[in-house]
Amino acid sequence: MDNDNTGMRLLKKGKQGIIHILFSRLGLMVILLLIQVMLILLMMIKFTAYIPHYFGIMYFLGAALVIYLINSGKDPTSKITWLAIILVAPVFGFLLLCYTQSDIGHNALKNKLKLLTEETMQSIPQPLDTYEKLKEESPETASLAAYIHRSGCYPVFENTDVKYFPLGEDKFAELLIQLEKAESFIFMEYFIIGEGIMWGKILEILARKAKEGVEVRVMYDGTCEFSTLSHDYPKRLKALGIQCKMFCPVTPFLSTHYNYRDHRKILVIDGKVAFTGGINLADEYINAVNRFGHWKDTAVMLTGEAVKSFTLMFLQMWNVDEKPEKSLNPDKYISIHSSVPDAPGYVIPYGDCPLDDDKVGENVYIDILNRANKYVHIMSPYLILDGELENAIKFAAERGVDVRLILPGIPDKKIPYGLAWTHYASLIASGVKIYEYLPGFVHAKVFVSDDIKAVVGTINLDYRSLYHHFECAAYMYKTNCISDIEADFLHTQERCRLVTAESLRHESLIRKLRGYIMKVLSPLL
Repeated sequence: MDNDNTGMRLLKKGKQGIIHILFSRLGLMVILLLIQVMLILLMMIKFTAYIPHYFGIMYFLGAALVIYLINSGKDPTSKITWLAIILVAPVFGFLLLCYTQSDIGHNALKNKLKLLTEETMQSIPQPLDTYEKLKEESPETASLAAYIHRSGCYPVFENTDVKYFPLGEDKFAELLIQLEKAESFIFMEYFIIGEGIMWGKILEILARKAKEGVEVRVMYDGTCEFSTLSHDYPKRLKALGIQCKMFCPVTPFLSTHYNYRDHRKILVIDGKVAFTGGINLADEYINAVNRFGHWKDTAVMLTGEAVKSFTLMFLQMWNVDEKPEKSLNPDKYISIHSSVPDAPGYVIPYGDCPLDDDKVGENVYIDILNRANKYVHIMSPYLILDGELENAIKFAAERGVDVRLILPGIPDKKIPYGLAWTHYASLIASGVKIYEYLPGFVHAKVFVSDDIKAVVGTINLDYRSLYHHFECAAYMYKTNCISDIEADFLHTQERCRLVTAESLRHESLIRKLRGYIMKVLSPLL
């Protein structure tokens, strides 16, 4: 029986991989590249006399694209990638650039989110006394708070207790306790929901609470349809009294929806408690199954005033595909008074939307790096950096800040693992210390600095998180849990191997080649 189940899982995984390729940007890239090859072969076989005309047109097309890219607002790393593609295959590059710039399939989403953001910008007023107090205590943190608030309705809060969970198992245990306390509503928004032990126990509580009259809403990313859940799963939950929907169900590559996924993890209970972090609702996140060794992940639980922001984030995303008359009124859910007056420090929950011009996730990370005095300690599953973020990490180390990164020792994906390696030599040369987690896979997204600042959320150090996904996080300043975050980092480091310039020379040739080759396309992956 176990062998049969294993075989079925492997078969399902294989099908998921094929569907993933067919419905992704990679699938489109293959098709466009084939068009380029077919044009060249057609010219060589049928229209030999026109070959000079063909290459003349390609020359001018390439030159026009180069001029366009140099004057575009793209980041420098992305420009280099596009220039390389156009140099090798102008037709392929032109078609792919047109596709990505057209934003087919998500203009309606972009417009609706913009409207929802504008309508709710004043839903949670910034407590002026809190902001002025922070400004007096730490002008630099107040300026970051002002920037984050400008990007959306993300005030800075006091009176919020934050509890840190160093493992998925720890969050899961507390999550069950808090769900049992729900009396009014439960909002859940997760990138991945997978049937198994973890989701089974959660679903049992959700169904029971729904019968008791608690308003239960569940939203998950549309890619789950091809990986962990059946297409009719929202209907199955509706039969249990749970309102459920997919965010942007995946459509073929005629739509760019695939590249704008809901990578957030948000749980709000009664407007009093909120969870976020890297932990999805599937068994590997609590080590109930073994995938890529020991799964190291983290989360935080907020109790108090800052919960309002996560409530609003959920409602904005839920209302994206709702008709105006059926949209949920935020005032009903965020008017609940909840505070922990004796909780020290400040908390700023925030989101990052890929459809605007703000790179909030990256800019918050860079702000921490640029203002650090003693240390910046980072955990991330991926390391695929643009030039701006890589320079910020290196500059912090070069001016004497103790910069350390903990990355996976056992990767979940081979291409990102190879791409991470391409950054190692440059970072190490600048004084950055890089560690790989020997027991398995690190999925945590954590920044902690100088014993006073930390970020825990969903934002990876890769292009997908920083440019293409909907993300969220909690920025903390002088909260009690920061010492717990740093202690967890140091404890995790003890189970890692230090990557050195010498060890890089003995790295697998396959990993090196994979990284060097794929780095050309890294902004598009």
